[in-house]
Amino acid sequence: MEKCYLMTAVVLLGLTVRWTVSLNSYSGAGKPPMFGDYEAQRHWQEITINLPIKQWYFNGSDNNLQYWGLDYPPLTAYHSLLCAYVAKFINPDWIALHTSRGYESQAHKLFMRATVLIADLLIYIPAVVLYCCCLKEISTKKKIANALCILLYPGLILIDYGHFQYNSVSLGFALWGVLGVSYDWDLLGSLAFCLAINYKQMELYHSLPFFCFLLGKCFKKGLKGKGFVLLIKLACTVVASFILCWLPFFTEREQTLQVLRRLFPVDRGLFEDKVANIWCTFSVFLKIRDILPHHIQLMISFCFTFLSLLPACIKLTLHPSPRGFRFTLVSCALSFFLFSFQVHEKSILLVSLPVCLVLREIPFMSTWFLLVSTFSMLPLLLKDELLMPSVVTVIAFFIACATSFSIFEKTSEEELQLKSFSISVRKYFPCFTFLPRIIQHLYVGLLLPWPLPRSTGSGSAGPAAMAHGPSRSAACGIFLDRGMNPCPLHQQADSQPLCHQGSPEGHSFDSETSNLFIFIFIIT
Repeated sequence: MEKCYLMTAVVLLGLTVRWTVSLNSYSGAGKPPMFGDYEAQRHWQEITINLPIKQWYFNGSDNNLQYWGLDYPPLTAYHSLLCAYVAKFINPDWIALHTSRGYESQAHKLFMRATVLIADLLIYIPAVVLYCCCLKEISTKKKIANALCILLYPGLILIDYGHFQYNSVSLGFALWGVLGVSYDWDLLGSLAFCLAINYKQMELYHSLPFFCFLLGKCFKKGLKGKGFVLLIKLACTVVASFILCWLPFFTEREQTLQVLRRLFPVDRGLFEDKVANIWCTFSVFLKIRDILPHHIQLMISFCFTFLSLLPACIKLTLHPSPRGFRFTLVSCALSFFLFSFQVHEKSILLVSLPVCLVLREIPFMSTWFLLVSTFSMLPLLLKDELLMPSVVTVIAFFIACATSFSIFEKTSEEELQLKSFSISVRKYFPCFTFLPRIIQHLYVGLLLPWPLPRSTGSGSAGPAAMAHGPSRSAACGIFLDRGMNPCPLHQQADSQPLCHQGSPEGHSFDSETSNLFIFIFIIT
């Protein structure tokens, strides 16, 4: 009973933070003629309720695709239509064809914010709560703490409730998919993930891990027996779900092709705005978008993306496991974000979701990444006048993670699962010691000015020590040139091999964790 009360309190806290952020400004507020994503979502409601389905994705006198034309899959369009019916019932002026462009009022803002909150409450938040409740071999308090940290992740809150989007819908469906396939509800998990893809095409970032994990399950059961039956059932589920979502657009071949052209606009360029990926970083030194032809850019990005995600996908197919699935989701989503074509800064949320799922396993690096991912969207948040909500939510998230997981205690090579990586680095670069020091100062210098609650008891020595001498305590475990942690707080942990709960494979996913370590440093 106490567990239910505490989990309810966590959900209410998450909702309170969300609604408080929603009271601030939004994308394009008072900035004609294009305004921003807030106007884009309102405009899609206007289009879907006033025009027939066959005109939703086509340019015309009533649907100028240059003015926030619909460029998401059919499920997003249906969601916009549903919201439009409610808007029409409340105030038809909000979605009147042509005359409602750029419509702004406090009542309309309240309505739009409420649609995000309701979608979040129906899809994303229940998935988070169920995921945390299903975690095995950890205490009830740890499950509740895990839910608190995931629900307080500032990146998603600031984009959905500040900037204004519905990312929680697609991410929520994806999380339901993760739950399904992780606990052998494979058909339901596949259905949920298909809904995620049909809501936002960027969920393709997660598609290969789902495919490889399910294919590995089929191989494991035997393709001449139960595995083949499972494969057929999965194929039928995927095909049926796509047919149902796309049925109105299958009436004509050109209709289907136009929707696909809107979903994958390869003519927009290699990246947009200030996105923290490889191509945007590289363009500081070499303007690759101006030098190479468009089709060459597309080919290079495809090759880099495919090669970077291939090892993790092969390993997952050969050795499918829920833990390996979670880490492969992180690795593949990072590969897409860093190397793929036409990446937006908000796409980092697709990486952040699977990182939230491994928060309890590698709390130090996960917390670091989630903070850096939010920081990477700072130019966008500043444009939307969301600096104060950003600072407050980031500090709240950091305090929640620091107190819930004692992130500064588990920083040795073994506990970060970087032992094999550090050995490889020292093998080829014996003098390689500057990177850990840089990471130390980036992390400790950035975060430790924030207030850390003091903890008592032997199990919380890490945060308590940080309150007195943070720089040494945080630094002691991230030097790759040391086999044992010199900090007394960690001697006991370092003297024993790492054994993850529920994972007989021990260090089997050192490579994926090392990838996370490398990518975090690149983004930083």
